[in-house]
Amino acid sequence: MEYEKICKKVMELDPKIRFAGLINEKGRLIGGGMREGLKSLEDSRDDEMLYMELVLRAKMRREFDKVLGPVQFAMSYREKVIIMSFPLKDSVLLISAEKGVNFSEIPFKVLKILSH
Repeated sequence: MEYEKICKKVMELDPKIRFAGLINEKGRLIGGGMREGLKSLEDSRDDEMLYMELVLRAKMRREFDKVLGPVQFAMSYREKVIIMSFPLKDSVLLISAEKGVNFSEIPFKVLKILSH
């Protein structure tokens, strides 16, 4: 599925989703982005650091795939937002959402989108 289509479908899941973007192995945003009308909580320099750290963490988690199975998604419950990451073959889908989002349902809906 095309990057922009994936991000658009994710955004349509819930208005509390602030950001849906695909990050490549070099930590660059290659599709999607911030919901229209919203401002990022961090500045653009911090975005790049967040993306690189996210990709590095996803790569490190693969070390345990043989023992525990591959990671389907990871989630961080932060003071201001919830961040979810979904490792894909050659990229990572990054989602940030307001804390009021139903985080027990959204990741599984995203996995369903990614499986098509």
